[in-house]
Amino acid sequence: MNILQINASYKPAYIYGGPTMSVSKLSEQLVKNGCGLEVFSTTANGSTELQVVKGRSQNIEGVSVRYFKRITKDHSHFSPHLLITLWKEVRNFDLVHIHAWWNLVSMLSCCIALLRNVPVIFSPRGTLSDYSFANKHVSVKKLFHIILGRFLLNRCHLHTTSESEQEAIEQLIKPKSISTIYNAVSLPLYIPAPAHGNETVKLLFLSRIDQKKGLELLFGALADLTFSYQLTIAGTGEETYIAELKALTRQYQIHNHINWVGFRGLDKFELIAQHHLLVLPSYDENFGNVVIESLCVGTAVLISGAVGLAKYVAKNNLGWICDTNIGSIKDCLHTMYHNPGRLAIIREFAPVVIVNEFNEDKLIKQYLKMYQQIINPNYKNG
Repeated sequence: MNILQINASYKPAYIYGGPTMSVSKLSEQLVKNGCGLEVFSTTANGSTELQVVKGRSQNIEGVSVRYFKRITKDHSHFSPHLLITLWKEVRNFDLVHIHAWWNLVSMLSCCIALLRNVPVIFSPRGTLSDYSFANKHVSVKKLFHIILGRFLLNRCHLHTTSESEQEAIEQLIKPKSISTIYNAVSLPLYIPAPAHGNETVKLLFLSRIDQKKGLELLFGALADLTFSYQLTIAGTGEETYIAELKALTRQYQIHNHINWVGFRGLDKFELIAQHHLLVLPSYDENFGNVVIESLCVGTAVLISGAVGLAKYVAKNNLGWICDTNIGSIKDCLHTMYHNPGRLAIIREFAPVVIVNEFNEDKLIKQYLKMYQQIINPNYKNG
């Protein structure tokens, strides 16, 4: 089995957050499990370009990756060299797995693979949600979807990362097949010990800083809290937007309660373990890797119902689910504060639940089976 993964960004373009990490992790695990695999990506790194060798295969943590120069910036990522190479080589692969939509790498790669009669599996990674259609270039998205997008996607196999994402997709298109498999998430080899007391509630936001994450709502909720708290914000984003957020914290007079620490890499699990609660009140989140990362070290979560893992968290009593409004977030925070026993229970049992449910070997076997069933519809085992 020889698989081609296509995503507009790849390690070390961490500025794009979860999707880049998810595609990289999936690729690494597939290679470790004997899958023939190559990645086509671009030099995209936000407004800058990755300083990498272009057009030639490179070993990135065990994965063969080819980075191609893009000639347009975010979020179109037009790369003629990638598309020309794909046209020439796509028939060398049994399957093409494309990640995310609304960029010229994904959409044109899908066209090429289908024209060359190579099966395509597509992972939307949040790009086909109602929120995505309602934000940024709305008219262009809707027109493209009607004219061509729907036609292409109906000829693909779909992979979703949560049950809620699958339900939304089924209302939008009719793909050849659809499979839901959770993201493969890198979990720590050990569980960091919690390093906090009980006087001040320590809240954490750990994600790409973007308008869809609901930070404005969180700030509004914090302004009305009646208990002592500190909020750590870990992540990067556009400088102008971060400046607007900082101005908003001063407007709410909560800036003295907030610590901006920037992007965190290998030490993020220690950071998470030092907090009582991870907060992610996103307007839209197809999965939410950080939710699993938080729970695996025992830190409870407060997430919106728009986060793909909301049903999973609720079903397993691993935190609180809020609506995307200030009042609901504030109510959940007060409920959490008055239930320290529940935080203690989650601290003890969440790591056990997560390590079992998100076992890498278990998840990768599901991905391999999905690929085999697309390549060979008569495949039964694995």
